[in-house]
Amino acid sequence: MSSPFVRWGVGALVFVGVLAALRLHPWQRPAATGTENSAVHETLAVGFLPVTCHLTCPVTDYASKTSRSTRFESQRFTDFPTVVETVKSGRLDATFMIAPLAMKLREQGVKVRIAYLGHRDGSTVIVRKDLPARSLKDLAGRVFAIPSKYSNQYLVIRKLMKDEGVDPTSIRFVELPPPDMPGALASKAIDAYFVGEPHAARAELDGSGRVLYHAKDIWPHFISCVLVVTDRLIAERPAVVRDLVRGIAQSGEWAETHRVDAARLVSPYFRQDESLILYVLTQPPDRVSYRMLTPGDDEMQRIADMALEAGILERRLDVHGLVDRQFIPSDITAARIDMPAAK
Repeated sequence: MSSPFVRWGVGALVFVGVLAALRLHPWQRPAATGTENSAVHETLAVGFLPVTCHLTCPVTDYASKTSRSTRFESQRFTDFPTVVETVKSGRLDATFMIAPLAMKLREQGVKVRIAYLGHRDGSTVIVRKDLPARSLKDLAGRVFAIPSKYSNQYLVIRKLMKDEGVDPTSIRFVELPPPDMPGALASKAIDAYFVGEPHAARAELDGSGRVLYHAKDIWPHFISCVLVVTDRLIAERPAVVRDLVRGIAQSGEWAETHRVDAARLVSPYFRQDESLILYVLTQPPDRVSYRMLTPGDDEMQRIADMALEAGILERRLDVHGLVDRQFIPSDITAARIDMPAAK
């Protein structure tokens, strides 16, 4: 190394080596290869409200914490308008929402599809306990609260009025956020309401209200909420959509046979008392169901046609372009959920 020519030659080789290394950007993480992708978990946020109609969402969240495929993170909302705005802004690609609202979004050009149902039944008409009402006819002149004109509860009450020959103008309908309904009933600001659980059961348990109708008594296998996914999610991440629908289906089957555990599992997600959720899931046991969650063309079209008649939709909607069943599993088994022992 004493010769200047040798030192110059070695220095040149080192310089060339450094240039080559710099061109490779060694500080950057190398692009993922096919083999590496198999170890990377997909993640998807799924919107829900703290109602038992959406119970399978937090159950799927819990089950996917140990999943080797997709991690589904439930995103809690307190109202549907915020859900809608989040979907429209592109910040949410999967969520539960009331069926007529999903149809309205589709009519407005928002590219969403119904991939599955959230539940069957699970809504209740509650009346003030001190009123002698035994039917909807007995509520003439009274104030009746509904969650929204876009809700299936509104459509069902319209159906019941027609079935019982009740003049729609004889009852004063008001829109009220579901969490406010039990308090409004207790203070006698309203006389009755129709809502998804557990907001009906809350009035039962505090003694201010009693059941006038269960949804299943008016419309067997009643549908309120559906699982909605965007066209973009279907196009870009179809495997994730398939995982989600399968997860919801399996979570529903698990909840059917593990109702006590289901109440304990979702209570922290809902931020509600476990005893309240348990009451809904067991009193009676068929108050809400998480089976038969494949949406049928006839029942979806019926809801769409009723929404048109109610003025929710402006034109007849063909549900064939709205419902997408390609991701629904042919065989549904209960999710495998390991919960810590109850204290």
